[in-house]
Amino acid sequence: MKKLFILFEHASGYAVFRVKEFEEIGMLLPQVETAITDLSRFQSIVSLIGFSAFKTAVVALENINYISEGVVSTQLQAFLDSCIPRSAEKNVVLGVADPKLGASITEALSIKCDHMNGIPEITRGIRLYFHDLVKGFTSQSALVAQLGLGHSYSRAKVKFNIHRVDNMIIHTIGLMDQLDKDINTFSMRIREWYGYHFPELVKIVSDNHMYAKVAQVIKNRKELTEEKLEALEEIIMDSAKAQAIVDASKSSMGMDISLVDLMNIEIFAERVVSLGDYRERLAHYLRSKMSGVAPNLASLIGDQTGARLIAHAGSLTNLAKFPASTVQILGAEKALFRALKTRGNTPKFGLLFNSTFIGRASAKDKGRISRYLANKCSMASRIDCFLDVPTNVFGEKLKQQVEDRLKFFETGEIPKKNIDVMKEALEESLVSMERVSTVSPKKKKKDKKRKIDVLQNGQENEHVENGHAEQTDISVPRKKKKSKSSSND
Repeated sequence: MKKLFILFEHASGYAVFRVKEFEEIGMLLPQVETAITDLSRFQSIVSLIGFSAFKTAVVALENINYISEGVVSTQLQAFLDSCIPRSAEKNVVLGVADPKLGASITEALSIKCDHMNGIPEITRGIRLYFHDLVKGFTSQSALVAQLGLGHSYSRAKVKFNIHRVDNMIIHTIGLMDQLDKDINTFSMRIREWYGYHFPELVKIVSDNHMYAKVAQVIKNRKELTEEKLEALEEIIMDSAKAQAIVDASKSSMGMDISLVDLMNIEIFAERVVSLGDYRERLAHYLRSKMSGVAPNLASLIGDQTGARLIAHAGSLTNLAKFPASTVQILGAEKALFRALKTRGNTPKFGLLFNSTFIGRASAKDKGRISRYLANKCSMASRIDCFLDVPTNVFGEKLKQQVEDRLKFFETGEIPKKNIDVMKEALEESLVSMERVSTVSPKKKKKDKKRKIDVLQNGQENEHVENGHAEQTDISVPRKKKKSKSSSND
């Protein structure tokens, strides 16, 4: 006869319950389903064997982190040893909610674990009546323990660092895109509105932000004199255009405008100018945030394009998990699915089209440089995500690699190999870190060796994941057949 035990992880501790004797676990399912709504009937099926409480909130958080990772903690191992008889291991089955944790328990304690059939229903019933099955508990105390541990667990998972928060980048780039649309709409409105009074100004001043500033200075074109010429020159930065505005105002074909209408246009122009100034300040703020969160990605493809990649992926961590093939078409999902549905040509680039490298490449090389650039963006995002000290040395080296690849497409000049470039970047970054760091020489040497090992192992894993020969950052060279693509990397 098999013996079934249920492991239940609560915010206040571990609990092991014994289920009545049975032949097959699946036979329990109808009984549990009928007893789940009645406490007395459920207690006839399940009884408490033991309970191990967490002494402090720190211990509770530590154990719940172990559970989420599927690792058996020391407390859990000792508790299961004391509750489950080891004499009849073959006839003992331990029900768990997480199969990953069950595999770890089987490996550590040689106890057979199961998570199928009626075990989820029994666990649901235990969760429902836990405060009644364990003495000394009330529904209120159990709720307080769950709430406190939930907050601690969430904070630990988020790993909040005010200096490296990509959420601010996501909201900033979203606000900048919205401001661009709004400023463009408002500028078209002010051009049309003020154009009734001074239609010639549109041909002379083409920039929207500058047009609103000039409209603020001119106001009524009939009152425009040489005295305002200096103010116009400061805005336009061109004396010839400023003089052309003054000359055009004297022979304009525009209609007359009332003082009230002119006042409303002036107020609206002031708002448009203020939005444009705020947009510039927001761009400076985004540049500073990107230099702290993703300096290598910003150095490679620019602040705004890098921020759009992070925002589209959801976070820098998500972007670091994406393979290069996904980064390449990020932002072109609709075109990709449409091409797959119609069996047409798939898109070559998405958000990366905004990069200057794509525009500088010839038509036949746009796809190749897009694939190469996505490869380097994937590497830069992973370095930014997992490097302890932010530095843009790797981003500058990766940018130079893309420049060399463009030159290779044009002239055929063979660029440096990726492994050599990354070794140079690693040495430069370690030198810059040592200048800033104030730790002891022994610790510096140990940290240097550890960083080299981490980067080597990480880049070898990237090579396996993405299947790109040029994805390898620092890895052991393998003997392989020479080809044009691999030899130029």
